[in-house]
Amino acid sequence: QVKLVESGGGSVQAGGSLRLSCTASGFTSFHGCMGWFRQAPGKEREGVASIARDGKTNYADAVRGRFTISQENNRHTLMLQMNRLEPGDTAMYYCAADDVEFCDVVVVPIASRSGQGTLVTVSS
Repeated sequence: QVKLVESGGGSVQAGGSLRLSCTASGFTSFHGCMGWFRQAPGKEREGVASIARDGKTNYADAVRGRFTISQENNRHTLMLQMNRLEPGDTAMYYCAADDVEFCDVVVVPIASRSGQGTLVTVSS
């Protein structure tokens, strides 16, 4: 069973950067879709980025050009580099995974597996 644990959240001023990391365990080789979604207080989950087994990535319009998703160690480490952060990026960020062939940022928020989340706070 896939287990996901996030780390790397924190507080930063607008324009700053943070790097989130997700340690994935419980598998030898994962063929499905992995990604990050976020949820701000009082708002619905929002897909941020996705990455397929072959490395193909997809981003939400709100973060494209500022965030970069990557995977290492045979997908046991998933990272999200966040640059030029804005107050609107403040949210709890979750790592997610699902054993599906179709991999896109829109499916990440409904993935069957997700971690406990890590909080990102961006002040103006």
